[in-house]
Amino acid sequence: MNLKNLKCDSCNSNTPKLSLQDIDTHLKSLNKWSLNEDQNMIFKKYTFKNFSKSLLFVNAVGKVAEDEKHHPDISLGYGYCLIMIHTHAISSLSINDFILAAKIDNINLDS
Repeated sequence: MNLKNLKCDSCNSNTPKLSLQDIDTHLKSLNKWSLNEDQNMIFKKYTFKNFSKSLLFVNAVGKVAEDEKHHPDISLGYGYCLIMIHTHAISSLSINDFILAAKIDNINLDS
């Protein structure tokens, strides 16, 4: 399954939570994303040469998030951006989280 080619579906409290097996399968298809200790969020730290590049990346992530109507938590600082994703409606992980992560990994600031 090529996650970056999928579209996030609207979520609500009935959105199915992924099993740990599904989470593990989807994590393996992503590039260096991690699962938090509570197993309800994925995260990745991106590093950059300066604050400007970090900010450009955050803005690109914002565009993707708006397009998908699925929004990550973001921490920004000099030379880094930490992206944390979970499905707020279920306080856990859904397929949307992995779709968004794959699309974020596909962001190219050089083009």
